[in-house]
Amino acid sequence: MTENLNKLLKTLHLPGIRSAYEHIGKEAIENHYGYENYLERLLEEEISLRRQNRITRALKTSRLPYEKTIDVFDRTRLGQKTDQLVSVLLQGDFTDRKENVLAFGSPGSGKTHLLCAIGHELILLDKRVIFYPCAVLIQELLQAKRELILPKYLNKLDKYDAIIIDDIGYVQQDKSEMEVLFTLLADRYEKTSIMISSNLPFSGWEKIFKDPMITAAAIDRLVHHCIILEMNMKSYRLEKSGNILNEKNREK
Repeated sequence: MTENLNKLLKTLHLPGIRSAYEHIGKEAIENHYGYENYLERLLEEEISLRRQNRITRALKTSRLPYEKTIDVFDRTRLGQKTDQLVSVLLQGDFTDRKENVLAFGSPGSGKTHLLCAIGHELILLDKRVIFYPCAVLIQELLQAKRELILPKYLNKLDKYDAIIIDDIGYVQQDKSEMEVLFTLLADRYEKTSIMISSNLPFSGWEKIFKDPMITAAAIDRLVHHCIILEMNMKSYRLEKSGNILNEKNREK
């Protein structure tokens, strides 16, 4: 009977129930569950397993660094206003409104970690997220353009609620590379939330896009619906290394 039941549950693709029906059956006997309570517990197990599998798949396809979560981000380094904005962003509603998130700050201030941490929380809220270092994204766009499939590549991004582009302006690109990046920003306008980290303020973005008109058009699309995170604090890496050095000096 058990063998046949396992076969039926496997055929119906119900792995949660298949792994749980025996121990929940014992639990039902001990706690005098009725049939409806027993069925409810089985369905809860199935839903829980499916959700966990969905999250695991979404994390894998997101390309997010696994270690950059909100649990290990030091929010005490943020100013009060920025921290309040982060609390709002962690709720995930901004993706429903197609709002963008722009994180500005010096190298080492935690911009990448913070945007990735928000991305992880979005996935837990059943949002779809994709993470790109800017240089990698540009190369993928250029390849799609060379293969004459750029529209198809852009259409694939429809399934994502948020696209994280890390370190815009960190490496200076040539004009053709920046043109494909602008194509993506224009295509995603009011379709998908764009989350960007940059060491350069808007006043320096002409160095990125090489053309004042394209620069103005890119900024205009990004800021139309956006939340700006100012992260002008000391480098976390330098601060941490300084603390380690001070600790070693005290030990001497």
